This record gives sequence, structure tokens and C-alpha cells, in this order.
Amino acid sequence: MISQVQAKAVIATAILLCGSAHVESFTQPDSSTGAIRTRSATITSSTSLHAKQRPDNEAITETSPSVISGGATADELAWQENNPFTTAPDDTSSAAAATADWIKQDFESQSSTASFTSANQEDDQKSQLLTNGPIRGPTNVIVYDTTLRDGTQMESISVSCADKLKISQRLSAFNVDYIEAGWPGSNPKDEEFFHRAQTELDAKTKSKLVAFGSTRRKRIQAKDDAQIQKLVECGAPTVCIVAKAHLWQVTDIIRADPSENLDMISDSVSYLTSLGIDVMVDLEHYFDGFKFNEEYTLKCCDAAVKAGAKVLVMCDTNGGSMPWEVDEITKETVEKFGNLATIGIHCHNDCGLAVANSLTAAKAGVGLIQGTINGIGERTGNADLCSIVPSLALHISSKMTCNDNLDEITSLSRYLDETLNRTPDRGAPFVGNSAFAHKGGLHVAALERSPDSYQHVDPSKVGNKLRVLISELSGRQNILGKMKKLDMDIDEKTSADRSLVILERVKKLESMGYTFEGADASVELMILHSTQHYCLPFRVLDYTAQVYDTDVDSASRVMSKMENDKTKNGGTVTKTNLARATVNVRVLDDPNHEEDEFLDRLEVAEGNGPVDALANALKKALVPSHPELENLQLIDYKVRILDPAAATAAATRVMIEFKDIKTDRQWTTVSVDRNIISASLNALVDGFEYALKDVVAGCVIEDFE
Repeated sequence: MISQVQAKAVIATAILLCGSAHVESFTQPDSSTGAIRTRSATITSSTSLHAKQRPDNEAITETSPSVISGGATADELAWQENNPFTTAPDDTSSAAAATADWIKQDFESQSSTASFTSANQEDDQKSQLLTNGPIRGPTNVIVYDTTLRDGTQMESISVSCADKLKISQRLSAFNVDYIEAGWPGSNPKDEEFFHRAQTELDAKTKSKLVAFGSTRRKRIQAKDDAQIQKLVECGAPTVCIVAKAHLWQVTDIIRADPSENLDMISDSVSYLTSLGIDVMVDLEHYFDGFKFNEEYTLKCCDAAVKAGAKVLVMCDTNGGSMPWEVDEITKETVEKFGNLATIGIHCHNDCGLAVANSLTAAKAGVGLIQGTINGIGERTGNADLCSIVPSLALHISSKMTCNDNLDEITSLSRYLDETLNRTPDRGAPFVGNSAFAHKGGLHVAALERSPDSYQHVDPSKVGNKLRVLISELSGRQNILGKMKKLDMDIDEKTSADRSLVILERVKKLESMGYTFEGADASVELMILHSTQHYCLPFRVLDYTAQVYDTDVDSASRVMSKMENDKTKNGGTVTKTNLARATVNVRVLDDPNHEEDEFLDRLEVAEGNGPVDALANALKKALVPSHPELENLQLIDYKVRILDPAAATAAATRVMIEFKDIKTDRQWTTVSVDRNIISASLNALVDGFEYALKDVVAGCVIEDFE
């Protein structure tokens, strides 16, 4: 059965083909009184413009002569099932009638694969992806991001409205197709987002926004549901509403009559589509519901499609479906409804299968995949778009609008973690720092011959890079790879000899507690120090660090550090500088690095602790000679006790991560010592030296013995 909207489009096309005009009339029951009403709509054809008078007398103008549609109420949709083609034959030429009859028969025989755009839709305010009919995967796939809605339900994640706006822009720049930005009917923050989005986001980003909500409540009409009205008022061009598709969930959880749940779906969808809003339906507990009562779950699909839903999203809400179940159920759903609407998938990761299930569904015909960046989401997370998108693009050759930006996905992943104040998952597929890291000597030797020997894709295609790790398990080839990366001008025999010496040093240091896998900067400095032409850009001659306090009582000392002291004017002042450090360094006197004149510089600085004070003093001493260090930031400081049984005499490993805020480059250094201050200073010195290794040309400081 085709809809009333589609029937009108067919007749309009017939009239245009015959160059005539007619008045279309139809009858339907009044939703409030039950009385039979007669409505009419005048359709006039033109070579460049046509207008339609909707039943509510609202004139709509379109520039496309082949597309015409109007919103249908729930009563209209129910009525049209028995009266799909009621027209006024007296006002229609016989040629037009014959053409309309032929198109009707052809239309029904092809199961209506066309999609009709609402006439009051503005092209720059709504995504046009679904206007040409249902999308079928895996050839074509729509990427639907729900990071800002479902993703924020993950434990320990909270995002401000301002950050949501920034993330939306970044997602839009990556060119995901839809951005589910929140539920305006559930909290003030999401309402604020959609309000600010109207003025603070560009047209492209606004066209991708989706507002999330649910079907209307029981025993009221959709137009009277406050939550539905919030979806309408938020201004989003697309709405995704969640509906129960599991019979047990309907009867026992929301305690609704099964038929009433179907009415809730139909009424909600038809009301929103009548206002020109594109509607997607998240069919909650779809796979569990299908296994429980297939007939009822498919009735939910039918109700949504007949009401005008453009996308049916099958949700693995509890995350317990197996890939073979997803494959079987998806194929059956696509077979029944794939010509009427785009079928989508929404997976949770409770069994660690969210990505696998999403890809399985795409292979079975799903045309829209919902997921989140980095797989964040409730409980164990959602399907990870940072794995799904590259897999579809590089292994399945799916066409996606974001394909051209695939090399930005690693940057997008890290941007989101940075914004949400999360530690990136080093082992994340495609985008993790370890995704293309190689440690075994045999692997590295093979990679030298062919990059395809131990990696499934070129890292650069996803914006990542190959890394060769150095450890006691490494072979000489790992060291040679690092030396090649540094572009060292030494012959092959010398490189081979030095690589063996460095490898032995690495193994000895790791036996003492060092770890170089996450400290590439320390490894590169070790290699540079082994060459004859490299000299230190500065040298620390001596240092001291002092820690002081105003009260040695344990309880009051902690409180003095944690609490604010009240001032007389009502303000607050925090006690922070509880350490002082002195650093004496030998540095280049010329900040332009042109003269070989050196001087000793003594500087004092304070900090929140001895390490912070040392970092401040070191930077203060070096910046006059090396202004580029002004951009250097310490972004992480990690300490690990290596032999706890030794108590206060235990060896301590310190790793410090640095960042150049101008170039966005990051690096990590490592040091081990039984004196935590010495270990920290050594890691600091390595970090500052690494920042200068490409800046200072030639030999800077000779041995001063």
C-alpha cells in the first residue's frame, strides 16, 4: 500500500506529463468529532514552478516539477489505506487519468522505492541524503554520530554546552552525515544547545543536527505531548524517536496495550512528518524483541513506515546479540522494509561485539550505522565509529560522505578525548598510539622489506603513523629503523655497530627498571648521544630543591594546602608555592644560535612541589637563550615504584610527557633513580633537550672538563 502523500505525487506527475490541471478531492474522518469531512487541493502544473494548496489551506511552492508532498495526519494515513486514489475525474482530462492509472500500477508493483521531500523543506537547512530513496549497505552507508547524546551517558563523562557546540563543528568538518546532539525534552543543557545552535553553528552543521526523543505518552495525542513539542520547537531538521519494539517491554515495562504502542509510534511519526521534519525511529530492544515475538516487532516497523518514517533503526539495546543473529534478523528486516525505508543499526558493546555486529549488519543491507567516536557510551560503550568507518572505507569499499576526510579520524579521536578530559586508549584500532607500533625484531625487519608484512592498512590513511618500539625484546633492526628516521649521515657498517651498542644499553637499562616503549624521545636522544657530531644544547651544572611548610602538624598541613584562606575583603587566596628550586646551567649566550659564546646562568623559581619548581627554574634559565622553549608545556607526570619491598629506598621510574603548543607535537621521556628528585630532573632535562634537537644546528657545547 502506498501512502496518500505518494499518491498525490503520482497524480501530480501524471498531470505534469499531460500539461493539465485538476482539483483533487478526498474524504476522511475528523479526528476530534468523527464526522466525515471533504478536503480539496488544487494542483497546477508549470514548466518551471508549481504550487499546491494543502488541505489546511497552507500554500507551498516548489521549484522541482517532479516532487510534491504534503503532511498527513494519523487519521488521514489510516483513511488512505482504503482510499488511496480518490480524485475528481470531472476536472481531469482522460489522458491525465489514464497516465495516473498507469503510474499507480507501476508504482505499486515496484514497492515504492522513491522518497518524497517535504515541500516546505529548505535545502540548506536539512540533510538531503534520504530524499532519493532508501540507502542500502554495504555499497552506500550513512554515518550517524550519537557521541553527544548516547556517548555522554558513559560513566565519568560530562560535557558543557559550549563543548558540545565545538564537538558538533568538528564532527561536521569530518563530514559525518548526522549529529545526534541531545534530547531537548529531558534536560536544560540540551535545550540550551539547540537554542544556541541556531545562531552559533554554520548552516552545514545545523543541517546535520538530530534531536532525540521518544514516542508520545499513553492516552494522549502527539500534538499534546510536551516532550514531542520540545522536539518541534528545538528547530532540528531531523528527529529520532525511540519506540518499544519488544512485546514484553511494552506489556511489562511501560505497561501499555500492544495496539496502543503501535498507535504511539504511528501518531508520533505522522505528527512530526506533517510538520516537514524528517523522522527516524530507534526500535529499542529490536533483536531481543524479534526473537521473543517476531510478528509484533515487525508490526512496529510497519506502523513507523506507514506513518512516514524514513529510517528504521534496529537497536541491540542490551548488547547481547551475536553476529550470526544480527545477520539473520537484519536480512529479514531488509527484505520486508528495505524498499520502503533505510534500515539502520545501533549496537552496544556489552559483549565486545558492537563493531562486529555493525559491520555484519552493513554487509546484510543496513544503510545507516549509529555509533560514537572512540566507542564511548552507557555501560561498556557503543559501537566505535573510529573502527567502523575505516573498516567500511578500507576493507569493504563502502561509499560514505566522510571518505575524503578519513585521514583526519585519528585527530578527531584525540580531539574528543582532549575535550572530554579522557586518557586516549593507546590500543584502540586504527587511531590508538599503539595501533601501528611494532616491537619484535622480526616484525621490524619484515616491515623494512614491505610495510604490508605486518600491518593491514597504511597508517597514513587514517592519520596515524608507524612506530618502532625499543625494548629488551627488540632486535637490531628496531634501532636501525630509528637511526634511519633521524636521517643520520653515517655509513652502513658504523650504523650496524652502533645499533648493537645501543641495543645492549637499552637491555641493560630496562633490566634496571627503564621502559622505552612509551618514551621515544629518550631513545632518540640515546642514539644522538652516540654520534660524534651531536653536542648538548645546554648542560645542568648543579641544582638544589627545597620543600618548606608553615605547619608540620599532619592534619593542619593538609588542610592548609587544600583549603583557601579568607582575605579581609571576602576574596580567597590559595597557598600554592611550597617548594623552591635553584638551577645552574651552561647555555648559549646568543638566542639566534649564531655565535659560539657560552655563559653560566643561575635561576631560582618556586612551584607547587619540588619537581614543578625545578621545571620552572630550568625553563627560566633556558628561555633567554632558547626562546622557542616558551611554547613548551608539561602535560603529564607519572611515577612508579619499581621495588615496593625496598620501601623508601625503592627505585622510582618517572615518565614525563611534553607538548609544544605551537606545533602540537608531543613526546615522552623516562628516567629511573632511587632519588625521585634526580629521576624527575633527568627526565625534565631530556624533555627540554629533545625540544631543541632540531633547532640548534651543529655542536653547541663542548666537553668542559
